[in-house]
Amino acid sequence: MQRLDIAHHAPEGYRAVMALEKYLHQNIEVSLLDLVKLRASQLNGCAFCVDMHATDLAKQGMPPRKIFAVSAWRETTFFTDTERAALALAEAVTHLGSGVSDEVWAQAAAQFDERQLSDLVLAIGTINLWNRIGVSTHLTPPPLEG
Repeated sequence: MQRLDIAHHAPEGYRAVMALEKYLHQNIEVSLLDLVKLRASQLNGCAFCVDMHATDLAKQGMPPRKIFAVSAWRETTFFTDTERAALALAEAVTHLGSGVSDEVWAQAAAQFDERQLSDLVLAIGTINLWNRIGVSTHLTPPPLEG
């Protein structure tokens, strides 16, 4: 059962995060954004966000095997160099305890210009906030259909 409806009790704050979300959707290719969000959500154990972003990727036409492989992206050939750089950065930013290595940063910088890198870091930070909201408030995915 959901503990707290933040959108109801802190509407201004919720709208501010949604405004950042709108900006990100206007500036990052949607499937890349959802891949990054899916990976961070897997690492953070946010069932609601894992379900939402995997479902969104499927609706965009991403092959199911590629979606299933996000948690093991290094072990497959399913991902482009750009996607790999974004996934590596998502993991490093999500696991801040070890920081973002120079190697991971250089790989990302080779794939994205400074504006794109800025947007990607904002996206990773934002999904980490959403994950913390989802996990702490016990937000759960909708029931399976059929």
